[in-house]
Amino acid sequence: MKLSAVLCLSLCGLLGACGFQLQGRQSLPAALSAVNIDAKDRQSSFTQALRSALVTSGARIVEPAAADTTIVQISKDAVTERVLTVSSRNIPTDYELVYDVEVSVSSGGKELLPAEKFSLSRVYSFDETRLLAKEREKDILTEALARDMASVVTRRLSAL
Repeated sequence: MKLSAVLCLSLCGLLGACGFQLQGRQSLPAALSAVNIDAKDRQSSFTQALRSALVTSGARIVEPAAADTTIVQISKDAVTERVLTVSSRNIPTDYELVYDVEVSVSSGGKELLPAEKFSLSRVYSFDETRLLAKEREKDILTEALARDMASVVTRRLSAL
């Protein structure tokens, strides 16, 4: 019994020492305690996911921006779809979804993060006989890419 307890404690110590951290909440710097998100499309999947990730990490979303507010500007938020392969009948069989985002951060007139581009992509197959299901799959993948992108950007912001 003692050996299993010692083994469990040493495993926990090793995981803590290597920097292991559960996904989710990122600790943000003090400069990001009050944040205004400046985006052309305030209802895009990425903007909503970033807002949620920042709130989960302890930031307060401020509308409109005040003097002591950090501004996260989303200058690019685009999803593109590209045909990867086609069948012998020249019908697309695989697509690639690419989610591109460009984010910059400023506070008090100082640039904390110059415009930085982020990109994620996923490949999905297409079957014309299952058109509705494949359209839904595309929507689900786009939402997942937006959440993943928000996580990547939040991790980058936590390093400021």
